[in-house]
Amino acid sequence: MSGKGTLYLCATPIGNLEDITLRALRVLREVDLVAAEDTRRTRKLFSRYDIHTPLTSYHEHNSRSKGRYLIGQLLDGKNLALVTDAGLPGVSDPGEKLAALAVSEGIKVVPVPGPSASLAALVVSGLPTARFCFEGFLPARGSVRRRRLEELKQEKRTLVLYEAPHRLAGTLADLAGIMGSRRICVARELTKQYEEIWRGNLVEAALKFRDNPPRGEITLVLEGSQGEGGVIPEGGAAAEDPLSRGRLRSLVDELEQGGMTRKEAVKEASRRSGVPKREVYSALLEEKNRGGC
Repeated sequence: MSGKGTLYLCATPIGNLEDITLRALRVLREVDLVAAEDTRRTRKLFSRYDIHTPLTSYHEHNSRSKGRYLIGQLLDGKNLALVTDAGLPGVSDPGEKLAALAVSEGIKVVPVPGPSASLAALVVSGLPTARFCFEGFLPARGSVRRRRLEELKQEKRTLVLYEAPHRLAGTLADLAGIMGSRRICVARELTKQYEEIWRGNLVEAALKFRDNPPRGEITLVLEGSQGEGGVIPEGGAAAEDPLSRGRLRSLVDELEQGGMTRKEAVKEASRRSGVPKREVYSALLEEKNRGGC
């Protein structure tokens, strides 16, 4: 075969195996080779749709050596499809490197669109969708993550983030501390059996997911900066007086012991004290961060 082959960036389901296009199925059957981030996961998809195209692995740890091999195959005239664990390859995964290499070699790169966790979470979040910013995964280290969040603090567009379940509580606590009580949607296990879409504010989210550690893949959709109104005030009565914050926590505890849910107790504590609900939640979060209640 003369000439160069084509690299297809092929979207695959983010959970539900029915979420794949007819075009993607055709491409996966017709190419000479499919490069997959996780061949075990891709074999399940192939088994479901009776696809027998040869598979090879391409992931973060072998992207350098395997990338050159795949480019060699394309230069020899082979047609390849690249798939990621879930969604569209090239977004927060090593597919970005292979696509860039192919472009640099003059190889035709073709998108085969389909499922996307970031867009699925965005459209169900209830937050503005006309202008948004995809940030992907935040830094894992807390200090570096907080610096990045400080940089994003003034971003007015809706923010879309990915996060690992074991880091979610820490990330939400950092978000609440830096960005206050902005609205957030936490989308977990999208399109799967145990899909969960939770909406609230950052302080509520930090408390909820600290008390209930999540499992599965998580997408966060965060309200953009609304000016000072979107941040927990630094000079409120409860913020100034640690005793007031202690009394707020005690009041919430008493109300919960009386049979109220956390949400009901916070609302009632806010009504009795005249302190905004976000400050009541902030007082509770402060205690959590100190290792209390």
